[in-house]
Amino acid sequence: MLPTDLLMHRHNGEEIIPKRLKIDDKHLNLANELITYFQAAVGKTQGMLERQLTDFEGDNTDYRVKRGLAYILKSSFCTFEVVSPLEPPMLRERVFALSAKSVPSREATQLTLSKIADELTHELEREVLPQQVHDGLYADLNENKILTVFDTPTAQDLLHRYNLSQVQGVFYKASQLVLNAHRNVPGEYKLLFRYLKLFQLMAYIEGDADHGFTITIDGPTSLFNPSTRYGLAIAKLIPALLHVTRWSLASTLQTRDAYTNTWRTGRFTLNSECGLVSHYSPGKPYDSMLEASFADKWDALKSEWALEREVDLIPIPGSVMIPDFRLVHPDGRTFLLEIVGYWRPEYLQKKFSQVRRAGRDDLILAISERLNLEKAGVKLNDVPAKIIWFKDKLLPKSVLAVME
Repeated sequence: MLPTDLLMHRHNGEEIIPKRLKIDDKHLNLANELITYFQAAVGKTQGMLERQLTDFEGDNTDYRVKRGLAYILKSSFCTFEVVSPLEPPMLRERVFALSAKSVPSREATQLTLSKIADELTHELEREVLPQQVHDGLYADLNENKILTVFDTPTAQDLLHRYNLSQVQGVFYKASQLVLNAHRNVPGEYKLLFRYLKLFQLMAYIEGDADHGFTITIDGPTSLFNPSTRYGLAIAKLIPALLHVTRWSLASTLQTRDAYTNTWRTGRFTLNSECGLVSHYSPGKPYDSMLEASFADKWDALKSEWALEREVDLIPIPGSVMIPDFRLVHPDGRTFLLEIVGYWRPEYLQKKFSQVRRAGRDDLILAISERLNLEKAGVKLNDVPAKIIWFKDKLLPKSVLAVME
């Protein structure tokens, strides 16, 4: 994402409109020029690249656009590494200790570098040249780091990432966000809720799979101490949201007016027709090897029961539970299966609390015997679900036995 000084937006009354670049020849050519600079800089220092980018910016009025595109390339597609025969602090210590024993001069400096290079050649059992010692002394400074890898994006991908980053920046100062995820494929909800948890967002969830969900997220400026870090967490959610087919959101923002130095309220809305493109993975077919193994074994069983992946959602006040599988029989019987594998105590407490609040008697809990439920403070005497215990792998026959 872009830092605040590279964000560009305008106001239309209370509405905030972030800058977005058209995917046209002008901007595609600009993106390709920048990409070419980075490709040519592989194996060279970050400082050299920065100087070239500064010259490229020139004194044109679009310098912030160029700088923003370059920032995305550096932060998302580049790997800069310290290249030195030893850790630079240790190398400096050895060079300075040896050089202190002689009178400063060009000859003395060269002699010191040669001696250290010989020592390192012996210690490392590979040739180290005096120039490598010289270059490694301050190799840990950002300007001296070497661009070792550049994962070249297409010009179109770079422009899409830039537009997304400008929109994400709007949420840095969000005080509230209300998201309506309309009726979608349940697996899309699963991905969205997973990212909500990953970014530790404070969300209140209402609704069901048939009608959709309303998710209310408190923003950083609604807290006692506004947190830019929390604003970044909200911004990180947006690429995940783009994987949901139908949605809309409305956000209230608190922005500071640069001229009057006062806070003003802004509004921002977005929906699934926004044209933004996500760079997040759409998710893995299974959350764990345990689930994947169970699904493979079920397919080999040739049972009348059909195994469906994450197609049911159980609404719980303020939250939602998405069982791992649904099992459907031709005669109309259905069961939901949740596999509880290897997780920390906090997860187990939350999981069993959800099961109790769901109150579903068609839910099967498959629990690993490796879990220490007693230590986690979890009791099963009031859990309405059917319980299956397993060791290393969950066997389909155990699930069939409970259903039948």
